[in-house]
Amino acid sequence: MPLAYLVAAVIHCVLVIHVVAVGALVFIWLERKVSGRIQDRLGPTRVGGAFGWLQTLADGIKLISKEDITPKDADWMLFKAAPYVGFAASYCAYIALPFSDGWVAQHLNTAVFFILAVLGIEVFSPILAGYASGSKWSLFGAMREAAQVVSYEVPLGMCVVVPCMICGSLNLVTIGNQQAGLFTNWLVFNDPFTFVVAIVYFTCATASVNRAPFDLAEAESELVAGFHTEYSGLRWSFFFMAEYGSMFLVSGLAAILFFGGWNGPIPIFQILGWTESDGVLLYLARLGGCLNFLLKGTVGVTVMMWVRWTLPRLRIDQVMTTCLKYCVPIAAFGFVGALVWQVREMPSLSDLPVVGINRFDAHESWVIEADRQRAMRAAVVAPASSSVQEGPVGDVGIDRVDSLVMTGVAR
Repeated sequence: MPLAYLVAAVIHCVLVIHVVAVGALVFIWLERKVSGRIQDRLGPTRVGGAFGWLQTLADGIKLISKEDITPKDADWMLFKAAPYVGFAASYCAYIALPFSDGWVAQHLNTAVFFILAVLGIEVFSPILAGYASGSKWSLFGAMREAAQVVSYEVPLGMCVVVPCMICGSLNLVTIGNQQAGLFTNWLVFNDPFTFVVAIVYFTCATASVNRAPFDLAEAESELVAGFHTEYSGLRWSFFFMAEYGSMFLVSGLAAILFFGGWNGPIPIFQILGWTESDGVLLYLARLGGCLNFLLKGTVGVTVMMWVRWTLPRLRIDQVMTTCLKYCVPIAAFGFVGALVWQVREMPSLSDLPVVGINRFDAHESWVIEADRQRAMRAAVVAPASSSVQEGPVGDVGIDRVDSLVMTGVAR
């Protein structure tokens, strides 16, 4: 049994690390094409065909072949470890991110809290890199990153609380399942306040992953290259693998919290009944949900690229002003407004009589299922009640099981 768990854990880790690594290859190529189109040029067109598919892979091979240089005044151990700290934080957060109903490396009932907590560790990477480089420009970039990320975590947390409050759960699988049905069930359309909160979340998420126009930690016009000025070769690439991995992570989190997760705008698989079946049909339904989720996450990353190549970079005082004077008050106002909307039971698009589910039918359904299984085991061991007809060991009265389930849920 321990060996089976070990093999399953290794498979999950390999699948997740491919999302980060392969996703970085695709997104770097995509950013070059997007920036090229915005600037009225073509971008990569030679390596790997007419669209330059292999340009990022060629750059990766070039970085591997470059010399790994450590500055004379650098703190050797911290300088070497800094890139891996950021990549490890971005990678570990994917453990609790579901890609479809049941398709998650580790199903946590506090997945939202886990992802935000682990993603917050990523800030130690630029701090260590800037401090250990022995360069004042790198240190300035690290201090900017620390101030920016810590500040934007406040409105980001407020925005994340709103969908958790509406669904009554921190479980991302539960939140995604409660948005099944037509797009009218998506939380972004639940009320006007949640719609505004979704916009604030995306703004704060863009700042938290150090993307332009909030990339003051690596402003080349002021700080040479910021916290990674002294890095080269493969270690330099790890910073950007962590950045692109975090971009998809916060975009995927936004997709689950606000835009229906793995549920498409039209519930095709639900209408066909595949989500309630077993075997191949259920697998195909979940595969379609996974493709839906990947598409939504990619759209979020593309919007970040679009913003980067459209808006000018802000000054550091403007970045902090945007957070403290605008994002925090708007997020707080949106939270209070969504709370009042829920308490007053005001109308929502999810109340329309369309194809979908009642959100409370999916609320903590995994807990009810776990209690049911536990009750089944307890009923087999416990002596049968005199009011229930005894049968074989595995044939337990349903009244007995349901009573135990209700007792466990109430407890």
